[in-house]
Amino acid sequence: MNMKLIKQTGLFVAAGLLAFACGAPNNTVETSEAQEVASGQGNTYTINAASSTFGWRGYKPAGEHFGTIPATQGTVTLAGDSITAGSFTFDIPGLKIEDMPAEDENYGKLYGHLQSPDFFDAASHPTATFEITAVEPFQSGDIVADKDERASEHTPKHDTELAPANPTHWISGNLTMRGTTKNIKFPATVSVENGTVSAKAGFNIDRTEWGLTYGNEADPANIAKDQFIYNTVSVVLDVTASE
Repeated sequence: MNMKLIKQTGLFVAAGLLAFACGAPNNTVETSEAQEVASGQGNTYTINAASSTFGWRGYKPAGEHFGTIPATQGTVTLAGDSITAGSFTFDIPGLKIEDMPAEDENYGKLYGHLQSPDFFDAASHPTATFEITAVEPFQSGDIVADKDERASEHTPKHDTELAPANPTHWISGNLTMRGTTKNIKFPATVSVENGTVSAKAGFNIDRTEWGLTYGNEADPANIAKDQFIYNTVSVVLDVTASE
């Protein structure tokens, strides 16, 4: 192979790798800086707070905890069957732990710790909000990529395990917790039937992006003692809204 052909081949390979590296984040779960909130036109649907949940699951090598944070209010705007805007509010003090009975002494300890400045700092930030910034169709070639995690008896679930089986859309939105706002993009299954909008999604976030750094797994001291808490937190959304 002559030198000119080698150089051309190298350029093509480099261009291909660059295109893949730049294009991949558009087709998988990602966190980025806050974006402009969508303000689309259409009919407004009100969230059914009693049947809408924000499920969470946290992990550490010795175990895991999971529960829900209730939705208190929210709306979704639709033009035909297309979501054009939406916002939701979640009550942090209303957080529930579902892997142990409420009367258990450890329940109170864990609940108090999660509400403290080590985690949600609920006294200063009693609500979390999610505001839609974009909704796009889930294409046949789109992927959900998994992140490598430190192996243990309780390695976090992968995004591919959490995502709905047949996503219909990519939803992007600004998630605000502890006074920090980041944009998250994730696959969801959205349906509109008999005046009700339903959306289901499951994905992972890095809690440290929102300042929840207690027990950070990146801290060598925590890793050495095998007492770290995974930075990955699994989120499962199940939301319904009606006219």
